[in-house]
Amino acid sequence: MNWLLVVLGAIVGAPLRYLTDRAVQARHDSVFPWGTYVVNVVGSLILGLVTGLAAAGAAGPHLQLLLGTGLCGALTTYSTFSYETLRLTEAGSGLYASANVVASVAAGLAAAFAGVFLARAL
Repeated sequence: MNWLLVVLGAIVGAPLRYLTDRAVQARHDSVFPWGTYVVNVVGSLILGLVTGLAAAGAAGPHLQLLLGTGLCGALTTYSTFSYETLRLTEAGSGLYASANVVASVAAGLAAAFAGVFLARAL
């Protein structure tokens, strides 16, 4: 049963990642990978919220599997983040590559902490 929750979350998360990435990137005329940045930060916020709710006893293991592992696991993408950073470096856009690494890690951590704090406030 647990695996089914993960699969159901991923069924929503994977297309959501793709569609969000395309929609965000289409609105920016830049080599910076804004779409991947957005899905990773949003996924970090959701995961922080789910983790905070679970720590407070307001979310059980089934919700963690559905949203945390399934949805966020398919929504966020470390491999694409790494690949896009590598491509920026290879294209001579070292500044964008560095900005991608620093901004993604900082914003992802900030979003995860914000999610935990938001869960505590609820």
